[in-house]
Amino acid sequence: MASKREIVQAIIKRVGEAETVNYGLWRIGLTHDHTERWEGWEKPKFWLYWQADSLDDAQEVEAFFIHEKGMQGGTGGDLSPHKTVFVYIF
Repeated sequence: MASKREIVQAIIKRVGEAETVNYGLWRIGLTHDHTERWEGWEKPKFWLYWQADSLDDAQEVEAFFIHEKGMQGGTGGDLSPHKTVFVYIF
């Protein structure tokens, strides 16, 4: 599992290492099943994911990158706080 801070730092590092540093070119989302979601997005090449400590932490990370950094994605969804949740980007 990764803390909210660790996930934020990892995403900032990854976007910063991209050929074009532009958060708007990336998508962020949350899921309980990262493999199923990866396949659902047609197996994007630059897929990364992290297991969050909690659904609340994952939602805060997602909202930060969408609202503050301009990443693609949307908040919401039907996720359970009683299941493992992953933050993903591609």
